Amino acid sequence: MPATNRNFVRSSLVMLGLGCLLLLGLIGSSLWMVDKTRTTFNAVVTEQAIRRTSADLMQTLTNAETGQRGFLLTLDTAYLTPYKEAIKEVSAQMEALIAITPPQDERKAEMTGLKNLVHAKLEELAKTIVMANNGEVADALTEVRSGYGKKLMDQNRAILDHIRDISDRKMNEAITRQLAVNTMLTWFGLGVALAILAVVGGAILIVLDHVKDLSRARREVEDLNQGLEERVQERTEDLIQANQEIQRFAYIITHDLRAPLVNIMGFTAELETALKALQTYVLADGKDLSPQDIEDARLAAAEDLPEAIDFIRSSTRKMDGLINAILKISRDGRRQLKPEPFELKEAIEATAASVHHQISDNGGETLIEAGDLTIISDRLSLEQILGNLFDNAIKYKSHDRPLQLGVTATAEGRHFVRIEIADNGRGIAKEDHERIFELFRRSGQQNQVGEGIGLAHVRSLVRNLGGEITVRSELGVGSTFILRFPRDLSKLVRS
Repeated sequence: MPATNRNFVRSSLVMLGLGCLLLLGLIGSSLWMVDKTRTTFNAVVTEQAIRRTSADLMQTLTNAETGQRGFLLTLDTAYLTPYKEAIKEVSAQMEALIAITPPQDERKAEMTGLKNLVHAKLEELAKTIVMANNGEVADALTEVRSGYGKKLMDQNRAILDHIRDISDRKMNEAITRQLAVNTMLTWFGLGVALAILAVVGGAILIVLDHVKDLSRARREVEDLNQGLEERVQERTEDLIQANQEIQRFAYIITHDLRAPLVNIMGFTAELETALKALQTYVLADGKDLSPQDIEDARLAAAEDLPEAIDFIRSSTRKMDGLINAILKISRDGRRQLKPEPFELKEAIEATAASVHHQISDNGGETLIEAGDLTIISDRLSLEQILGNLFDNAIKYKSHDRPLQLGVTATAEGRHFVRIEIADNGRGIAKEDHERIFELFRRSGQQNQVGEGIGLAHVRSLVRNLGGEITVRSELGVGSTFILRFPRDLSKLVRS
């Protein structure tokens, strides 16, 4: 095998090996991420159950004590109803709390003391009620005023509060660990993407260099005179073997690195067809060629090969666009948020004004309903979110009616803001309501230019603001995107 071919094979195998290692690393990191996420989820679910059960137990004890006090003060048996209901639930809740607490948990040691205190509190409640039923109301009230029952209640409350505090701490620790894992995997994914891009670029350069070597060899063969027939035959055999190796290794590289090279699959077939036509012409070796063979060779050199090269260039630009889209989302995720107070209505109107001409030129209109809401958030992120959603409404408007774009902003409780952006566009199928927020995913008829990153970018920005985005939509009727995020982002940033 000639040295050039050996170098080509060696380089191709190196690139293929690197690509396989990168893919294996990506798969391994994804599996590790899934395992970590499952562990975190189970821990959070357990701590939520412990916290909820301890809160329920405290509430049940409080209900029982409330029923006791009401009965002692009024002797109305109606107050015994919540007392009796609470007594039925206390034991079950206590056993449930013990059961869901992990065996090696630091709170397990507190459970015995808590159980004894709960039992003591129930005995104290029952004792006073029996005394009242026996006509010893004054003695029962004296027992209550002694403070023994309050002391038991305070001890129970202190232990249950401590249990809940530990649950809160463990949930925060689990979430912090998960966020760290997510960040690490994001950086690792970006590194793998850049490495794959480098491998693809290296593979393409190796193929192009080898093609140049073949072209030089072919020109040398053409320059030989007919008296060197034996040498021509030897070189021809080398060329045939090299061409076969090109096809074989091009297939291997394309197959195993199909994910990053899927957009240039058509180039292989086009190049192979053009190469056969040139082979027929170049390797004729004095044989008569048909006019069709000559025409095919000329067409390959003049049109097919340039067209294939243009296809590679456009596909590479496509890949670069996708990678830049990922980097854009990553950069926005890493950008330091700058919470500042501003009027929400003013920000919405400013963003709507930037697209007003696109809406009004086709007879559409924009309706904004927002009260005097002052929020503390990252204004740039909010304007990017609104701008993307407004652009989508314009891009996917219905062709048979003017665009009606409505924006409603309201306070949701004391700490959140809700923004609804509704349009009468072509709508989104129900099965695509979640799919549209995935990266590089699109739904419906694809008659608009785009890579499928807009809504994924929006969801990333909304989550950076500590919020969430959902959609209601019906095909042929329109869509409503619902944003919900904190009114004061500075608290979230500080935490």
